[in-house]
Amino acid sequence: MVFSSSLSDEHLERYFRIVREGIAVRRHSDLLKWLQGEVQHYLPHEIMLAAWSDFGAKHFRHDLVSALPGVRTEHLNPENLSAFSALLRGLYSCWVELGKIPFKLSVGASGFLLESHRPQCAFGEALHGMRSLLIHGISDERGCQDCLYVIFSSYDNFNDSTLEAMENLLPYLDTALRRVRPLGHGHQAAALPADEPRIPETRGLSIREVEVLEWVRMGKTNPEIASILGISTYTVKNHLRHIFKKLDVYNRTQAVSKVEPSLSHG
Repeated sequence: MVFSSSLSDEHLERYFRIVREGIAVRRHSDLLKWLQGEVQHYLPHEIMLAAWSDFGAKHFRHDLVSALPGVRTEHLNPENLSAFSALLRGLYSCWVELGKIPFKLSVGASGFLLESHRPQCAFGEALHGMRSLLIHGISDERGCQDCLYVIFSSYDNFNDSTLEAMENLLPYLDTALRRVRPLGHGHQAAALPADEPRIPETRGLSIREVEVLEWVRMGKTNPEIASILGISTYTVKNHLRHIFKKLDVYNRTQAVSKVEPSLSHG
């Protein structure tokens, strides 16, 4: 791992923490949590689309990672993604022509405002609010299936430091993604079996309750947690009531404070 010598100790420490947390990613929900955490400090975004193929094929395999309501891999079916095939190939060609380095575009310049390129789903609707893109890729010389990463932001916040961060972090992003099984149509991105065993080091909380509390710790609201986990807001409130009772606390802040060491290191 090589980072610029101009980085401060604080930035280096944050980079190492991000890398360490990325190495621990094993599930799609882990990947989402990681991308919504400190990664946002360097790569601020709402949506990440990963597409991998030999880029000469008709269709791409893909994964869509976002905390926005309904913006899920399983909702972007091959028919929707085909509307992006020409654009993805164009972005891939630009990346190759530029020497396979990260580059940025405004949404208007990329052509995403053209309705012919917009899928008819929640992802397509979310693109109305996006203003800039950051693109980079990984070449797989052995498998001949390169992976292109496109991240979308609602702000014009991609600058030279963001491009450098994309260069630094993409190998770890790619490694994390490769550990996660691609989700197909009809799968829940963050779903967990209801009968998972309890985790003793988190004071008797179930895995789902730990997951809810993780999102609380990251500052997400009940509606946001409900959208991320694919459950109702009422169910989130119900989980929180159980969490408060088990931890003998009265609010979210107390709950997070009581188990934060376990959530951070367990």
